[in-house]
Amino acid sequence: MMDILDKIAENYSPEDAALLKSAYDYAESMHNGQKRASGEPYFTHPCAVAEILVDLGLDTPTVAAAFLHDVVEDTPATEDDILRRFGKEVMTLVDGVTKLDKIQFRTHEEEDAENFRKIFVAMANDVRVIIIKLADRLHNMRSLNFLSNERQQRIAKETLEIFTPLAGRLGISQIKCELEDLCLKYLDPEAYEFLVTNINQELRERKSFVDFVVDQIKIILEESNIDGEVIGRPKHFYSIFRKMKNQNKTLDQIYDLTAVRVIVDTTEECYEILGKIHKQWKPVPGRIKDYIATPKRNMYQSLHTTVVTNFGQFFEIQIRTVEMHKMAEYGIAAHWKYKEHKTAENNFDARLSWIRDVMDWQGSLNESKEFVDSLKNDLYDNELLVFTPHGKVISLPLEATPVDFAYAIHSEVGNKCIGAKVNGKIVPLNSSLNTGDVVEILTQSNGKGPSWDWLKFVKSGSAKAKIRQFFKREMKEENVKTGRAMLEAEAKRKGYNLNDILNENSFQRLSNKLVFSSVNEMMASVGYGAVGVNQVIYKLIDYYKKEMPKPVEVVDAGKLKRNASGSVTIKGMSGLLVKFAHCCNPVPGDEIVGFVSHGRGVIVHRTDCTNLRDLDENRLQPAQWTGDIDADFLAGIKVVADNYDGLTAFVIAEISAMRLSFTQINGRVNKDNLAEVDVRVKLNKRSDIDLLIKKLKRDKRVIDVFRTFN
Repeated sequence: MMDILDKIAENYSPEDAALLKSAYDYAESMHNGQKRASGEPYFTHPCAVAEILVDLGLDTPTVAAAFLHDVVEDTPATEDDILRRFGKEVMTLVDGVTKLDKIQFRTHEEEDAENFRKIFVAMANDVRVIIIKLADRLHNMRSLNFLSNERQQRIAKETLEIFTPLAGRLGISQIKCELEDLCLKYLDPEAYEFLVTNINQELRERKSFVDFVVDQIKIILEESNIDGEVIGRPKHFYSIFRKMKNQNKTLDQIYDLTAVRVIVDTTEECYEILGKIHKQWKPVPGRIKDYIATPKRNMYQSLHTTVVTNFGQFFEIQIRTVEMHKMAEYGIAAHWKYKEHKTAENNFDARLSWIRDVMDWQGSLNESKEFVDSLKNDLYDNELLVFTPHGKVISLPLEATPVDFAYAIHSEVGNKCIGAKVNGKIVPLNSSLNTGDVVEILTQSNGKGPSWDWLKFVKSGSAKAKIRQFFKREMKEENVKTGRAMLEAEAKRKGYNLNDILNENSFQRLSNKLVFSSVNEMMASVGYGAVGVNQVIYKLIDYYKKEMPKPVEVVDAGKLKRNASGSVTIKGMSGLLVKFAHCCNPVPGDEIVGFVSHGRGVIVHRTDCTNLRDLDENRLQPAQWTGDIDADFLAGIKVVADNYDGLTAFVIAEISAMRLSFTQINGRVNKDNLAEVDVRVKLNKRSDIDLLIKKLKRDKRVIDVFRTFN
C-alpha cells in the first residue's frame, strides 16, 4: 500500500503530503478489521480511490476526502471529527460523498429520478464530489467479480446508465472508457470475451499496417518541420461493440480498430497536417470532423478524419495540440492537473456553466422523472452544432428545432419567437435542424408568447423548462381554470365528481406527496403541464375509496324516457329500481351485470365496462334483458378514418338513413393525422348499433368503427 504514499510524495508539496499522510493514517485506523467482499482489508478501497485521483492530478482536499470518504458511513467517526482534524473543505467533500453513497438506484422509477437530481445538486455545489464518486465507482467495478451475478448486473447497468455519461460529459475519458469496458464485461460477457480474444488477434495482424501509417505521418511531420508525436492507439472494447451493434457490422467490417493520433504544438499545425494527410491519402466524405472550431459540449477539441489507402484500407486519424490532448484525457480534472494553464481554466468554467444551467432550469420542474427525461438529451453524447447569423456556435440535442435554438440564445428570444429562418429560408418552428445550419429567429416584442404545442416537439430540457416557466408565471389565472377543467373532465370520465373526491382532507394528503401550498397552485400546475392529470386524479380517487368505500355511479336520467327498468331482471327478480350506468351506456342486446348500490337501486353495466374492476365483487349480480323493450338508450361509437372533408357529414347521413337520431357529435385529427369522430346515438336495441357500425365500415376511407365507454 505504500505505492500511494510514494506517488503523493512525488506529486504534492511536503505540507500537502503531510496532510494526506495524516488522512491515510486516520482512515487506516478507523477501517481496521473491516473486510471487503474479496476478503481484502477494506482500507484497500479508499487507497485505490485516492490513487485514481492522484493519477488524475486532483488537489489535496479531494485526495484527502478520498481516503476518508467511507469513514463517517462505515466507522464510528463523525463529521465533527473530520472537521476538527482536516478542516471544513475536506469535511464538506466527505459529507457530499457520504450523501451520494446513500443513493440506491434500484427502486421506483420516480425515486431513481430524484436521486439523479441529487447528483446534479452535488455537482453544482462542488464538482469534486462527483469526481470522487466516479473514482469510487471505477474501483468498485474493477473488483465486481467478487459479488453475486445479480449484483454484478445491477451495478453494471446502473454504472452504464448514470456514471459513464457523467464521466463523458465532464470529459474524463480515462474513467469513461474503462467504466464502459467493465460494464460490457458483466452485462454481455460473451460479447466481451469475443472482443478481447478477436480484437487482440486483429490488432496483431494489423500491427504492420498501423506501423506503416504512423511512419508515413512521421515523415510528413519531418518534411513540414513540425515537432510532434504520432501514436496508434486501439479503441476501447465498448466503442467497437456499440459500432458493431448500431451499424449491424461484424468485427471484420470494422476497419478503424485503431485510431492514429497526431499531437502537435499549435492549432495552425493541426490544420496544416490535416491538409497534407489529405494530400497523401483520400479522405472519406462525411467523415471529417472539426471539433477544434466547434468543440463538443464537454469541450473536447480535435480534428478527426477517416482516410483510405491506395489499396483500399480505411483508418481514422485524430489531430490535436498538446493542450487539447490533456483536456481530452483528463477533462474537467485538467483544471487541477494542469492548473497553471489558462486553457484548463477556461474549459473548467465552460463545463461548470453547463452544470449551473441544468440547475437553473431544473427548479421549474415539479417531477423528478420529468427532470431526468429532460436531462437525457443534454447529458448523453448526441449533439448537433448550428450557427447564429453572426457565426456563434450553438450546441443542441439531435433533432432540435428552431425553438430549442431560440431558448438556447435567451429565454426572452424564445418567448418572443414568431418564426425562424434556416439558411435564409423561412421554415416551420417544428423543423429539425442539422449540423452547420445558420439559424435566425424572428421575434415580435408584443407577441403572445410561446405555444403549448411547442412542448410536443422541442428536444432540449432547458427549452421545455423555460416554456413551462412562462406559462406558470404569465398565465396563472388561466392555468387554474384550465387545470380545474382538465381534472373535472378526467374525474367524470372515471365516474366521479371532482368536488366529491377533492376535499380538505384528500388535498392535504395529496400536498404531502406533491408539495402544493394551495388548491389553486395544484390546479395551475396541472394547467401548465408540470403535473399530469392522472397523477392527481388517481391519488384523489384512491383517498376517496379508502374514506368512502361505496362507489359513485353517474346515471343519465335522460335515458329512461319510459319504464326501461322493467326490461331488466336481476338474478331472476323483476320490478327492482334499475338505473343504467353512464360510463358504458348498455343497450338491449349487450351482456350486462347489475351492481347493488346503497339506497339507489341496481346500476346496470356492460360486462366489459372498465369501471367494474373498481367495484365490490360481492355486490355484483347477474342481469339480463327481458320482454319487449319500449325505451330510448344512448350508445357511443368512434369512427377512425383518413382525414378528408365530409367525414362528419357521411356519419350523420348514415345515422339519418337508419331513422336514428344523435345527441352529440365531435370530430378531431389525432397525432397520426387520422380523423376521429365521436357520436352518441339514440336507439332501443343492440342490433341498431351493430348495423350502423357495419354500414360505416363499408366506406374504404374508414379504418375502424367501435363502441365507446362514454
